[in-house]
Amino acid sequence: MSVTAARGFKAAGVAAGIKASGAPDIAVIAGDAGLAAAAVFTRNRAQAAPVVVSREQLDRSKTMRAVVLNSGCANAATGATGVADARAMVNATASVVGCSHEEVLVCSTGGIGKPLPIKRVIEGILAAGEQLAGDADAGTRAARAIMTTDTVPKESVYAAPGYTVGGMAKGAGMVRPDLATMLAVLTTDAVVDPGMLETALRAAVDESFHALNIDGCPSTNDTVIALASGESGTAPDAGSFTEAMTRVCWDLANQLAADAEGAGRVVLIEVVGAAGDAEARRAGRLVADSALVRAAFYGGDPNWGRLLGALGATDFEFDPARFGVAYEGIDIARAGVAVDHDGPALHEAIAKGDFTVTMTVGDGPGRASVITTDLTPEYVAFNAEYS
Repeated sequence: MSVTAARGFKAAGVAAGIKASGAPDIAVIAGDAGLAAAAVFTRNRAQAAPVVVSREQLDRSKTMRAVVLNSGCANAATGATGVADARAMVNATASVVGCSHEEVLVCSTGGIGKPLPIKRVIEGILAAGEQLAGDADAGTRAARAIMTTDTVPKESVYAAPGYTVGGMAKGAGMVRPDLATMLAVLTTDAVVDPGMLETALRAAVDESFHALNIDGCPSTNDTVIALASGESGTAPDAGSFTEAMTRVCWDLANQLAADAEGAGRVVLIEVVGAAGDAEARRAGRLVADSALVRAAFYGGDPNWGRLLGALGATDFEFDPARFGVAYEGIDIARAGVAVDHDGPALHEAIAKGDFTVTMTVGDGPGRASVITTDLTPEYVAFNAEYS
């Protein structure tokens, strides 16, 4: 189960004909009553119409009843028509849920620059409204309906003491989150107000989606939405609630990396010794931006000089004389120079597939983990042809 695991939520996923394949492409998540709501959005300056509309909705109210999402078309770079179509999606969802149009958030994902086939979209929303259900299959159908180049749905659930957090996400490419990643919806039945929900969501996203870098490109549509029904009757403290949210987000972020377009390996970059945790995360993301570094990951080549060169080419402040690198716990560089190590053991450790790189950037207390993937010929071929 995912978004339907928490009490007070129903979901649906249907095919409206947006995708030529006939695959599901409309999802609706709805609450039985008013829901505390929070969201974080892409910082890409070319924000899609649904991002613009959802921002406006949350500016007006922190209580929502539903989220409507479509795949197969991003409704981005579509001008005033795109905004009108996003609002039409909101209005249609409000009608099937039985709420005010101010209580609906909207998300879209897919190709940029193409108009929504809005008649089909509206028909799909009406069909989804008739299929809303609170079981596990309904949650999975919704998770499938938001997929684009994903090969599998991404779902996660964490059962905290007295309450539940569930979530679904999509994203396999165009992912370097700035406040969010592609599309994700989190639900909980914990008793939390919108302020606490937003604070926990932002902290969870920082530790998870913000630590994900698949191809260095934040999308025009990135959105993470959190909804709380309060139906468990359990009011957790801020710390434990944030931890529960983070667990679900971290799991979803790892699933996104594992399903990344053309990826062969998931690489965890652990950064230690930074001035603070945020700086450590930034260092890891900057290194993961390097095509040279990720090409070396593809080849299983522990070329630590590429990591040093990549970080040194940025404005990140560090002392190269304190730089160090370890692959799978085997030190290959320390204090800015190479160190003797067991080469065959190292190559064996990283030849198996996924691996961890630990990068020391100083002697500060800051540390963070960043998730990335290798750069493969399959990734290049896929993105040369996909549109």
